[in-house]
Amino acid sequence: MILAHDVSGSGPLLVLLHGITEDRRSWDPVDLTDSFTVVRVDLRGHGASAAEEPYDIPTLAADVHETLAQLAENDVIPAELPVVVGHSMGGIVATAYGALFPARAVVNVDQPLQLAGMQGQVQQAEGMLRGEDFPLFIHGMFAQMAGGLDADELARVNGIRTPRQDVVLGMWRPLLEDSPEELTELVGRLTKIPADVPYLVITGLDAGPEYAAWLQQEIPHTVHEVWQPPTHYPHLVDPARFVQRVEAFVR
Repeated sequence: MILAHDVSGSGPLLVLLHGITEDRRSWDPVDLTDSFTVVRVDLRGHGASAAEEPYDIPTLAADVHETLAQLAENDVIPAELPVVVGHSMGGIVATAYGALFPARAVVNVDQPLQLAGMQGQVQQAEGMLRGEDFPLFIHGMFAQMAGGLDADELARVNGIRTPRQDVVLGMWRPLLEDSPEELTELVGRLTKIPADVPYLVITGLDAGPEYAAWLQQEIPHTVHEVWQPPTHYPHLVDPARFVQRVEAFVR
């Protein structure tokens, strides 16, 4: 699928992937265009991109790859390996992209990859996820994670948010339906990032006492940073710091 997108800036190729229920506008405060040719996409089922099954992570990563390939073929962007930056669900898609397709570097913003803990939470909320209270659950979940966002920025992000029940259930299907063993196998496939592809993880919310060691074992060359204040949106709490960090990491 060719995704809805915009392109700006100049320099090495970088693609931005938003979180679940959001779209590419979530990245508006983050200006990387001085250093990169920036492609922002709406992932499948989000923003102006088509809502069409399946919504599994490998398919979402393949959509990004297909979109970049077409843009390069049409000389809209440089025909080179991308830096892939993803927030939240986009962080899993960015990680999967690095495992499945050639990439220059990958940046994962506040998306834990050890999904077993998340699976338990999602399964406990299955009734709300599949029922009429779905929008309340989604908005409540992200309200608890907003952390250090000021009121105006929180209102902007919430204004972008469009919870689509079929899309969220499709993306969370492994969390709802897979066994823990199947989920572990899936994560193993999606985290096989080659050692020569730099991988940066910026954590804003506490992922648990054992997560850092698990991540280092899963992807040994990970650069893992924990930013303050605790928030799911470290890139929006301090966009200038985030831009500087991505520029330095890619260099």
